[in-house]
Amino acid sequence: MGCCGKDFDTGNCVCDILNEIADAQNDVVENCCDSSCERSISDLLGETDNGNGLDTVPVLLYCKGNCKPFKGFGAHPENIGNVEASFYFRVKRVDDDCCAILELLRDPGDECDNPDNPVEQETKPLRATGICITVDLDCFCHVTCLPAINAVN
Repeated sequence: MGCCGKDFDTGNCVCDILNEIADAQNDVVENCCDSSCERSISDLLGETDNGNGLDTVPVLLYCKGNCKPFKGFGAHPENIGNVEASFYFRVKRVDDDCCAILELLRDPGDECDNPDNPVEQETKPLRATGICITVDLDCFCHVTCLPAINAVN
């Protein structure tokens, strides 16, 4: 099967075709999703009606190669003996070289310290833990954004 992307030439056949499909669809229908990274960012910035008091867009990352959800581990300096795991993160900083500082998000009432998959981890209410990890974003192939929340206060 050959590539048929005529308006894009990224060197990635799937990317080119999906770009063309998105452009064509945008020409015929308004392109809105009820849940997406763009929507979560708009909510966070107060660009929609429900943006007041929100400070975090929780994200899940998926590893390249196996396409499995990434699970981060860490311990708070005040409780080094309690290693926690999470699939949900708050982006703290991204450097020019795509190195990112991510903060683990947890539901304080969640007793599952080491969930095997995201559906085992409680997500309401996700709260900032103060536990941060450093990741290379080149290791990921997919990101899922959850609706913006208030996780810091």
